Amino acid sequence: MRAFRTLVALAAALTATGLFGSPAQAADGDVAWTVRTASNSFGADRSSFSYAVNPGGKVDDTMVVANHGKTALDLAVYAADGFTTQTGQLDLLTRDKQSKAIGVWLRAGGEQVTVQPGKSVDVPFTVAVPDNATPGDYVGGVVTSLTQPDQEQGINVERRLGIRVKLRVGGELTPQLTIENLHVAYAGPGNPFGKGDATVTYTIHNTGNAIESAQQAVSLSGPFGWLKASASSVQPTPELLPGESWTVTVPVHGVAPAVRLAATATLTPLVTDASGSTTALDTIAATAHGWAVPWTLVLFVVVLIAVVVAIVVLTRRGRAQRKAREDARVQEAVKQAIRAKEAQTS
Repeated sequence: MRAFRTLVALAAALTATGLFGSPAQAADGDVAWTVRTASNSFGADRSSFSYAVNPGGKVDDTMVVANHGKTALDLAVYAADGFTTQTGQLDLLTRDKQSKAIGVWLRAGGEQVTVQPGKSVDVPFTVAVPDNATPGDYVGGVVTSLTQPDQEQGINVERRLGIRVKLRVGGELTPQLTIENLHVAYAGPGNPFGKGDATVTYTIHNTGNAIESAQQAVSLSGPFGWLKASASSVQPTPELLPGESWTVTVPVHGVAPAVRLAATATLTPLVTDASGSTTALDTIAATAHGWAVPWTLVLFVVVLIAVVVAIVVLTRRGRAQRKAREDARVQEAVKQAIRAKEAQTS
């Protein structure tokens, strides 16, 4: 049985489809095709499919597939749920992964489409939202796929090309981001009086039902808010789908070893509405504490104390020895005086 893999390069092309206005294109030698949105009542030259539908509702639309190669193409057509990759890009589940939303609700007119060289074909599809669908945002995609054998490697290679589908199911929208697992680590300098570097790590969790990104800021301070330091720049988060998490690691330079540090992460959530307008929500913040002990200085103080203690001990020991010698000398003198007196009387 042949092994199977998805060609990553075209998965990246699929990601770009939802972000740029130009049609997505897949090319490999004589195999080349593009996908784009159809011009209809939803608009022309759309970069992706975007709908607002109430539970129980449905919407019909069309994707256009064009063959720019020299041979006919037999492409599979299917839908899949989306997810945010570790690089912050949108990707779609592969066919062997189980979708739960758009990948189930979107159905194309057929599971296969044949496109002749130099021709284009309309691929109609329907998005039917269940009556019990939870309100909020969903992201997925409608995909065209070409699977070919790679004789040299003995595997089947799937090249995917598709268009993002964003769906907002009607009902109460409750955007919510939380900051979790916040902690700070400190690395002091060799100079006992210098400043070191801190690393602040936390997880942003989208616990609401809307797609959200966020502006970020990170700051540090010592006891009573003294010796403040801030991260020079923190990149905004990618758009996180409901339920997704994103781990953030922020370096902060020039941090004084204040013994006890307070690290504060601040987020300004951003929500985009159906018209494409972005709204900033109330900021949220979380604080955690960590140690920033100047170990070099501590070692210096310990050594200094040890030296002082040694000097005191040696000084006292010297005094005791001198006193003992003086006492012995006095005792010997007394003995000699007594002997001399006894010799005179005898």
